[in-house]
Amino acid sequence: MSKEPLHLTDATFEKEVLESDLPVLVDFWAPWCGPCRMVAPMIKELAAEFDGRMVVAKINTDENSETAIKYGIMSIPSMIIFKDGQEAERMIGARPKQALAEALETFLSSPE
Repeated sequence: MSKEPLHLTDATFEKEVLESDLPVLVDFWAPWCGPCRMVAPMIKELAAEFDGRMVVAKINTDENSETAIKYGIMSIPSMIIFKDGQEAERMIGARPKQALAEALETFLSSPE
């Protein structure tokens, strides 16, 4: 049983990310983006590994440009960690899975 990343839209972003009780990792991506396709399997694995501790989500910037513009997404993939409705960390570009997992673990273990 594999936990899938949550698929966000402009309409669901506020409720699912900004109002979440858990920290949320949002992957801003597009189908035509090669590095985004490289990161996609890692995002899926992280969703399963961090299930219950963090929400892992994806938002297609082509279909949801309002949110991408609001957060100043200029390059994809861009991954933003939100905590308590605020941007807490931003990572731009493809990263190895281990680097992403370490960033998430460090973030989760940081004090409130």
